[in-house]
Amino acid sequence: MRPSTRRQVHDWLYKGYERSAGPDAKPTHTAPWWKVMCLTGVDYFSTLAYQPGIAFIAAGTLSPVATFVLVLLTLFGALPMYNRVAEMSPYGQGSILMLEQLFPRWKGKVVVLCLLGFAATSFVITITLSAADAAAHLIENPLAPEWLRHPVPVTIVLLLVLGGIFLQGFRDAITLAVLLVAVYLVLNIALLVNGFQAIAAHPETLAAWQGSLRVQHGHPLMMTAMALLLFPKLALGLSGFETGVAVMPLVRGDASDTEERPAGRIRNTKKLLLTAALIMSVMLLASSFVTAVLVPPEAFQPGGAADGRALAYLAHERFGAAFGTLYDASTIAILWFAGASALAGLLNLVPRYLPQYGMAPEWARANRPLVIIITGINIIVTLVFRADVEAQGGAYATGVLVLMSSAALAVAISAWRQVARWAPFFAIAAVFFYTTVTNMIERPEGIKIALLFILGIVISSMVSRTLRSTELRTHGFVLDENATRFIEEADKSESIRIIANRPDDGSVREYDDKVREARSSHHLTLDASVLFLEVRPGDASQFTEVLKVEGVQVGPYRVLRCQSPAIPNAIAALLLHIRDTTGHLPHVYFGWTEGNPITYVLKFLAFGEGDTAPVTREVLRKSEPDPLRRPRVHVG
Repeated sequence: MRPSTRRQVHDWLYKGYERSAGPDAKPTHTAPWWKVMCLTGVDYFSTLAYQPGIAFIAAGTLSPVATFVLVLLTLFGALPMYNRVAEMSPYGQGSILMLEQLFPRWKGKVVVLCLLGFAATSFVITITLSAADAAAHLIENPLAPEWLRHPVPVTIVLLLVLGGIFLQGFRDAITLAVLLVAVYLVLNIALLVNGFQAIAAHPETLAAWQGSLRVQHGHPLMMTAMALLLFPKLALGLSGFETGVAVMPLVRGDASDTEERPAGRIRNTKKLLLTAALIMSVMLLASSFVTAVLVPPEAFQPGGAADGRALAYLAHERFGAAFGTLYDASTIAILWFAGASALAGLLNLVPRYLPQYGMAPEWARANRPLVIIITGINIIVTLVFRADVEAQGGAYATGVLVLMSSAALAVAISAWRQVARWAPFFAIAAVFFYTTVTNMIERPEGIKIALLFILGIVISSMVSRTLRSTELRTHGFVLDENATRFIEEADKSESIRIIANRPDDGSVREYDDKVREARSSHHLTLDASVLFLEVRPGDASQFTEVLKVEGVQVGPYRVLRCQSPAIPNAIAALLLHIRDTTGHLPHVYFGWTEGNPITYVLKFLAFGEGDTAPVTREVLRKSEPDPLRRPRVHVG
């Protein structure tokens, strides 16, 4: 590949990439809330394609009652909970950010990695399962040619097309989502209205359903109890909330929004969540009732005509092949694109956490390389599961429910700490934990798959953090007035000499002893240009931060003090900063550290400190390839 072509490819891949992007980075494109609702809606609303069938298989003729319980949990549990999540994490991090703030240092990072594992499970399986279900609907259409009846290749093609759209940018994805959701909802409304008309015209169908309910469950109290026990099996109907928050950065706010308090974005996201919940609640109740009354029970069974496609079955039965094929086409399209909101969620979460923690390369902040990598992972998952929708269902439900349970717990703890109305949120959390545990017991393969995702993220994160440990790990400097003056005064001397000191009691005697040691070890003729540099260990779980340096006068000695998660990296970064601001190469002086060097390497990786001198030199070597421009490191 020619250099010019290589450069063009590089520029295209990294278009919109901001190295400084962090947890509160601003998105490159925003849209009105109702358009973003459609982006989440392709996932949320597309569950209508299979949710009525899942409900009937789980609850039989009781499915409308169990669905009603699910709707109550949606409107009075999930909705108020995620309204609080939107207020507390307006940049789309959701429960991950909230729980990270509850656990300090490495505990918080471990919690984040585990939740990212469940998020990856949920979002990746959302993409692959939806594409596989779209392929299944396409293949099961009576007009589909024989050569098309190969689910794995068809699913892979759908995944590649989805990835291709996201390579073009979010604007194209949102526009397509609006079109798909509008068509799909209109077709479903027409189908359900026709279904209610059919029930009104043939009241015997309603009477038969009511009779079956009484025979199977007897008293209404027994029906209610059974519905409460069975509704966890319908939990996929809650899947839209997590993606609704994950794509929050795409929601356009007000011109008066600030980075600290984007009130307009929060308000519009609440509109998004409420509108989506109301639409879905009505559609779930209506579709569950109509299909339970009009579709023969045997058609729901595996291999039956309505297996996994109850509404599509009614579309063909009620309107004929033409409308049925149109409905199939709309269902295939929205199922295929259902992964769009999940992909958007991954593109929001990954750059905000893993690169910031040093647990992914810096280029992971760019969208297009991530789209390519995620698409590759989706294809691998599809090949492993052979595009089997049922085999992926457990992992999908587990990922969604764990994220919702963690959000419920985070909101409940937050409300308790604020002495607000915490009891209802703890009750909601209890319901979600019950639902999650029930699902894991019935579908244990889901937690196994999620654990594989977590293990993969943890291992790759640790490897990346190790490989990136000798980067500068500093993205800015703030020097107070004294620190700036000390450096300017040192620059007036023949050379800038800095003694690295491990801080002790901070007394004049400490610095006297260090001066004598430096004179003995390094044969220095000490003059006024000598500075002391002290770096105290900070939160070692952080990877990078702004280095804040203060100057302190201790007797006749001038001391630069700062705090950093990685001591050698901070020293190297400050030396380069002094070189760049003064135009002179600083010299830094260390003493050898006593102890096992391997132990110190492990200590550096875990706690940011160890055998400081050689690591400082290695960080400088990697950051400045020209030896003549590299600050000098002396060890004695």
